[in-house]
Amino acid sequence: MSGSIEWTPEAEAKLKEIPFFVRPAARKKIEKFAQETGASQITVEIYDQAKQKFGNS
Repeated sequence: MSGSIEWTPEAEAKLKEIPFFVRPAARKKIEKFAQETGASQITVEIYDQAKQKFGNS
């Protein structure tokens, strides 16, 4: 793997809405989801799909 996946500014802004103490775990989960779906960057759409998959509200 080539390290961390690129985030769009919009998706990055959504990530900042997550409480700081769970943010690193959420970022990892979302990046893993994006890689599994073959996405080259994390967009708001990918973010929302990952959030739905993991059942985070």
